[in-house]
This record gives sequence, C-alpha cells and structure tokens, in this order.
Amino acid sequence: MTVEQLKQIFAQKGYKWDPLINVVGIRNLSTGHKVTNKFDDTLVVAYFVNNAWRIVEYKCTTDPGTYYVRKKLLNPKGVAILKAGQYLDTYAIRLHQGKYEALCQTYKKVTVYRDANKNDVYDLIVTDTGDFGINIHAAGEDSALVENWSAGCQVLKRKKDFREFMLIVNSYKKVKKNIFTYTLIEL
Repeated sequence: MTVEQLKQIFAQKGYKWDPLINVVGIRNLSTGHKVTNKFDDTLVVAYFVNNAWRIVEYKCTTDPGTYYVRKKLLNPKGVAILKAGQYLDTYAIRLHQGKYEALCQTYKKVTVYRDANKNDVYDLIVTDTGDFGINIHAAGEDSALVENWSAGCQVLKRKKDFREFMLIVNSYKKVKKNIFTYTLIEL
C-alpha cells in the first residue's frame, strides 16, 4: 500500500487525512465473515518525517479470536467486531490493561458489531456504540493464532513490530497532544 493509494481511499470515503500521522487498519475481506483466528489483516502507519511521507505495514488482526467468539463473551450482547470507519481523535497513548503503553480508546465512542451466537462466522448485523476499550496493542513475541489476544481490539502479531509502531506513535505524542485518529478500512 502506498501513501497515494491510502489518500485516494480516504478521499473516496470522505475521511480526513492527517498531515502528520495516519494509523490505518486494513481488514482482509478475502476471508468473508469466517472466523480465521489468524493475523490476516494489516496495520499501516503513514507518517510525515524529514519532509517526506514514510509508510510501514504490520501483520495484525482487526477481528476477535476464537477464544472470545466461541467460549467467553465479555459482554452479554456478544463479542465486539470494530465496524469499518474513521474514529477521529478517539485514541491516546495509555496503559493497556494497566500493563504497557498502547494506543487506547479514549472517552470517544466507537461502533462495533455484536456477535453472540458462538459460531465460526462473524455476524455483522447488530451494532453497539460506546467506550469498549477497543485498543491497538501487542500479541506475543510472534503469535501464530489470535485466540484470546483480541476480544475486539486491533492486535499486532509480533511484539517487535508493536514496539516499532509505538516508537513512531510516541514520536508524535507531543505535537498531536496525545490525540490520534484510527481508520479501519476493508479491502
């Protein structure tokens, strides 16, 4: 994915392009709505540094893992699946579950689908809007499966990639006043 391609998608959807840093999740639609339990999505960071745009991509999941889809519902309405869209100024660097810095949902609301039937298909029918702690955080050192790493969060597959991601985001913390936008698109 190039910066030009991202800008074109943003323009088509009427999304705001940030002049400094854009954090973009790309949900892989080739799997349909089947629960793959894999890190088969991409997190893209496009950032402006030294008078030029740079772009990095990381393997991630934008969908919950089978642990929360099949076994343990944290919310009686069902597991959360973040709805594609742009969440303006909705994220900040905070502690994820009180453990380590991550890009965490602030007081601003996001919209998720709720799937409560515990099968292997994401049901994208019922929506719910609120502050659910849909964070962008790390999985394991190099996780093979999503499992319980995500109950709706956007999760990077490798801790090494996550550390690099956080270095980039942290370099914009002061100038952005610790307010970031997350955009989730589907391709």
